[in-house]
Amino acid sequence: MSQPLLQLSRLSKSYSVGTPVEVEVLHALDLILETGEFAALIGPSGSGKSTLLNLLGLLDRPTAGDLILLGRATRELSDADRTRLRGQKIGFVFQFHHLLSAFSATENVLMPIMAAQGRPTADDVAKAHALLDEVGLSAHRDKRPGQLSGGQQQRVAICRALINAPALLLADEPTGNLDTATSADVFELFRRFNRERELTVLVVTHDPRLSAQCDRVIELVDGDIASDRRQVASKGE
Repeated sequence: MSQPLLQLSRLSKSYSVGTPVEVEVLHALDLILETGEFAALIGPSGSGKSTLLNLLGLLDRPTAGDLILLGRATRELSDADRTRLRGQKIGFVFQFHHLLSAFSATENVLMPIMAAQGRPTADDVAKAHALLDEVGLSAHRDKRPGQLSGGQQQRVAICRALINAPALLLADEPTGNLDTATSADVFELFRRFNRERELTVLVVTHDPRLSAQCDRVIELVDGDIASDRRQVASKGE
């Protein structure tokens, strides 16, 4: 039996540890994500979703418990090793695209490579162009973010998240800033990359229309997993 892509074992996160105002935000969570899963993470504001996403993305460390990514225990890794693993295996898409206004779409897609190794190679540029072509932006490669619509900017952000061929894509309210039609288009891109690349996708969303289209819905309430259900995803409109 193959190992899970991601496994949490009794994962907890507290803030202000050792002080009178110490608070535990996540309580001994157990969770497994398999390769190729497409899951939604839902829950009310203050439930711990952002904290959990930061832990899953290796942006923060748990207070207790283990997070194993692709068979590798991550809690005791050095900061440098965590940064390297995050850059190689995890992609991020946020509600706000965080594109750099002074750079073209192609250059924004290449930012993770440039941050890791400096000047991109010709193969890297070709890879960025291929991704932009896949999301329908072949005519917009040289445009800056200010020349693109909100949906086009989010597509560039998706390409940036995928440039290093990650195993896990974490998306935090990725359609929260978009209209309904554009949201559906962007969500379908996630679905397509999930199917075609066996990319594991976890989407944080408050939109029930989006969570209804996911294969699995994990609900977080007050730092605990209140429910974890698999479903036949709706095809939507």
